[in-house]
Amino acid sequence: MGRLLQLLILALSLLICIYLLFVCQFNQCLLNVSPSNHLKYNHTSFTSHSGITNRTFTPTNDSLISKEEWESLLTELQWSLPPVFLFSTDEATNPTKCSFSVVNPNSNHTVGGFIDVILIARDTKNRIKTYGGDFFQAKLFNSELKASTYGAVTDHFNGTYTARLALLWPGPAKVSIRLVHSSEAVQVLCRQREQDPDKVYFQGYFEEGGKQETVICNAQRSPRLVGNDAQCCCEYREPVTGETWFCRRPSSLPCHALTYHSMGGYQAVLSEVETTLLKSSTNIIVPGDDSAIDVQQQDTEIRSQTKCRPGLHTSVPAGFYLQDHWTSLVCDSKSFPSAKLISGCLKDKQILMMGDSTLRQWFDYLEETVPTLKRLNLHTSSKSGPFEAVDTQSNTRIIWRAHGIPIRTSKTPWADLHYIASEVEGLAGGAHSVVVFTIWAHFTTYPLAMYAHRLVVIRRAVASLLRRSPTTLVVIKSANTGYKDVYGSDWLSWQLDMALREIFRDLPLVLIDVWQMTSCHYSPDNIHPPSVVIQNEVDLFLSFVCPQ
Repeated sequence: MGRLLQLLILALSLLICIYLLFVCQFNQCLLNVSPSNHLKYNHTSFTSHSGITNRTFTPTNDSLISKEEWESLLTELQWSLPPVFLFSTDEATNPTKCSFSVVNPNSNHTVGGFIDVILIARDTKNRIKTYGGDFFQAKLFNSELKASTYGAVTDHFNGTYTARLALLWPGPAKVSIRLVHSSEAVQVLCRQREQDPDKVYFQGYFEEGGKQETVICNAQRSPRLVGNDAQCCCEYREPVTGETWFCRRPSSLPCHALTYHSMGGYQAVLSEVETTLLKSSTNIIVPGDDSAIDVQQQDTEIRSQTKCRPGLHTSVPAGFYLQDHWTSLVCDSKSFPSAKLISGCLKDKQILMMGDSTLRQWFDYLEETVPTLKRLNLHTSSKSGPFEAVDTQSNTRIIWRAHGIPIRTSKTPWADLHYIASEVEGLAGGAHSVVVFTIWAHFTTYPLAMYAHRLVVIRRAVASLLRRSPTTLVVIKSANTGYKDVYGSDWLSWQLDMALREIFRDLPLVLIDVWQMTSCHYSPDNIHPPSVVIQNEVDLFLSFVCPQ
């Protein structure tokens, strides 16, 4: 009997150890990157809200980002994770069980004031959550007026949240809150981001002497890429930026024969519970106080009187829609409703755009709106470019090109994929020069540290450009909403966007906050916003190009 009891205790202890190991694994949000010659990491530790010690990685040999800056960035992006990993989705936040209420909805409200909203998160069994970490988005809107504005949500780490919403137009206004991801889904996203950088893989096409080979490529020498062969890979180091790219070594061709690049495929490994957490209860409106708030007019017009210029702080809210027109609260933005006004603003400008397809929408909009702006046929990829358009009447030149690898695109020449920093380092700049870039959508599957290093490399190049040519206008287009899965969730995009703002905050440049513009608009959620949103984004951009 004693022997049986000992065996039972041993078995129970083993099960507890396995459970704790499982819990620890899913509570870790590792900020990890494969060591390289230009970016190495030391192991350190921190303690989560659950009391579990997590390991992370901090840069030690990277002269572009200090330990202090890295730790500050981690603090800025800290997110509350659930204390344990759930084995049943019944305990996860259920948006249909959540509720919100407006504080003092019947009070006298005037334009320029605020309302406060209390939000309570519950699980499927209608129990109030005891921890935070849910990713909610809030807005105030009026469908008839095509009016809306963004509101920040504050997590109180106990299942309750508050939102403060600005009253920016007269007439009725309603609150809308949606659960983008439960805290349990965020936990999955965080772990996947830091521990599996190969969720997306790429293909490299090698050609030489009539021979062709296609191999797998990626941004890190991960176990999945390397396999059993430590000498497997061709390494490509960009001479200006030092950025690296890896491809499996072809069996019969040399590494220098790499000619084309393309997207390979998706291969995230998710459990049934993780899949359910990410697919169910995602981007769903939370039920709550549906009554309209009556907002009275005031004498003062709500708009900024500040001239649009580099270095301005982005407020929350940064602006609002009314009749589908965005009014900025950051600066005195203008409208450019005609081709003549746009062409006049762009006169004598050379604009270099670098980024993803969400910035390519700006290029497309300008080309379609200004008849005299003609695209040259460069015989390049229809997705990753580069593209060039010129207007000989206004002496305008606009170039758009992809931000370089990693980029999910169709088969495109390797030589056409230039890094942002490399392009910026080659610019003379000047009063007629405008540099615009965005970089986030193709980095959502990689560890945060890798993205941060890419940003500080770009920051070095931008700082150098502004030192040698301080009249150059540098513009960053922020991330926008629209992603909803493990390969590109809004939470992942938001984390990258916060990192970008933090890293570039001390440089005299312009941030176009399209996160707020896309989050609060009534159009269906899409990574590529509709033309009415793009027009407002470009109008705000042009307000900085020609602010008078």
